[in-house]
Formats: sequence, C-alpha cells, structure tokens
Amino acid sequence: MADENAANREINNGRIYMMNKELFKHLLPEDMPAPFAAYSHGVKVAAGAELLFTSGQLGIDENGKVPEGALEQAEFCFENIRKILVAGGMDLSNVIRINAYVTDRQYMKPYMEIRDRLFPQPAPASTLMIVSGFTREEFKVEVEVVAAK
Repeated sequence: MADENAANREINNGRIYMMNKELFKHLLPEDMPAPFAAYSHGVKVAAGAELLFTSGQLGIDENGKVPEGALEQAEFCFENIRKILVAGGMDLSNVIRINAYVTDRQYMKPYMEIRDRLFPQPAPASTLMIVSGFTREEFKVEVEVVAAK
C-alpha cells in the first residue's frame, strides 16, 4: 500500500501525468523549464510493454502523390503512421515518442498544427529538427514514432 501511495503522490505532483497507469507515464519535472510546445520531456514505459517503431514516413498519399504544402504533407505523414499502427494493433493514442524533420523553419508551424491536433495533452515526447533535405526535393516533412501498449 505504501508503494501505491508514493506512486499516487508522484502522479499528482505538479506536471507529472499518467496516460495509462499500468503502461506509461508522461514526465514533466517541476524543477526544469516547461516544454516549449505540446510535448512531454519524457515518457516512462512499464516493463513488458509491447513496442512498435515506425520508419520515417514522408508526406505522400496512397497513389504516390506528394502535396505541395507542408501542412498536407504532415497530414499524410501521420495518416501513414496511423495505418502502420493499426496494422500493429495500435492507434495514435499509443504513441509515446515522435521524431519529426522539416526542411525549413517555415514548415515547423504547419507540422506542429497537425501534431498538436492529433496528440492532446499530455503529449508524447517529441523532437523536431530542421534538416537540409530528403531523398526527393519535393518532400518537406518526415515523421517517425514509437508506440507502446
């Protein structure tokens, strides 16, 4: 019982949140700066959880068409990720980590708009990087995730 009470104090202590008490915990320690955007500083996954790692997904539709805008590309990145998660018996609510790449600072806002809409608080741990480019010039956004259940 003492261990359960300690865990509950930790959960209720400021910015530490639980998505699924038995599976994973979003970590937002009070003794460090809050995240700059909608993400968690860390996510702790319970031992024995099933993990799914996606490869980087580009903004391309099922017919191979690449939309021009970063917003639309980000939507396709996450739609493709959703399909992979479903194939693995999961969905977007199981995502614990996002790594995203954009080819220009101007594409950060459209990407973040889609990410923030799809991942309400507490959000997964997340990294967003500006890179020099992808394999094809028309790609502006790439996203990969780790999910757990």
